Amino acid sequence: MTTALPTSIDETERMLAARDYLADRSLATALYLAFVMKRPLFLEGEAGVGKTEIAKVVAGALGRDLIRLQCYEGLDIAQAAYEWNYSRQMIEIRLAEATGTKTAAAAREQLASDIFSEKFLVKRPLARALEGKPGSSPVLLIDELDRTDEPFEAYLLEVLSDWQISIPEIGTLKAAEPPIVVITSNRTREIHDAVKRRCFYYWVDYPDARRELDILRRKAPGASEALSREVVAFVQKLRAIELFKLPGVAETIDWANCLVALDRVTLDPETVNNTLGVLLKYQDDVERVAGEQATRLVAEVRAA
Repeated sequence: MTTALPTSIDETERMLAARDYLADRSLATALYLAFVMKRPLFLEGEAGVGKTEIAKVVAGALGRDLIRLQCYEGLDIAQAAYEWNYSRQMIEIRLAEATGTKTAAAAREQLASDIFSEKFLVKRPLARALEGKPGSSPVLLIDELDRTDEPFEAYLLEVLSDWQISIPEIGTLKAAEPPIVVITSNRTREIHDAVKRRCFYYWVDYPDARRELDILRRKAPGASEALSREVVAFVQKLRAIELFKLPGVAETIDWANCLVALDRVTLDPETVNNTLGVLLKYQDDVERVAGEQATRLVAEVRAA
């Protein structure tokens, strides 16, 4: 069942918290403004800080369909917006040739009209996101836009500005009501200003220790309070080290759940060294932390 949009920032915060997403006030404000102004929300930040999760939480909380466009290098209109069902069109042409009784000119005109109609149109995520009815428009997640090429960004401008897609053969597909749009980027490259100007921008940062502990209490309820505090303190210290890829909140949650699966109630150097691959995703980072560094960090955490 579809739920009405929040009517205040406080209500937006409560909506997210009810789905175990603990957002700070500024993020809740950006999301609320995106709802009110019917503008896309553009989220940048490191991988694993919860950007994609926001779209999932919003869709679940509002009872809306989540339409996800996972971006990648080489993504084009056929995969992102629409394409024609060429095999069905060819079958239609063959049937028309076999059964046609009209003059050649009239037959060609009728056939062109028939095969370029909406029933032969295969709608991809962007087109499907424009089909929502007022009050129940879907949540469109354009995930990791920075992985696409710049020409695709240019194509997005019409969608994000006018909430429509131009199809040369049949005209335009226009939304009766704009979808709720969340765009994410891990900032592997800069996104063009023309896209950002059409959105509300927010940088999703790593949480502070207090908020990360609150997140663990919800996402890793099997971990004891003592273990959760040690996990958060250890990860916070890791983020102060110059690493190629700092652990995100997703890694913190995974690590806490792994420690619970290993029946650990507190951190010890051996367990930390054996499970660093849950937190760190590059061998150079693992080698830098493993051994003496890990032992020292555990000692600091236990002494705090």
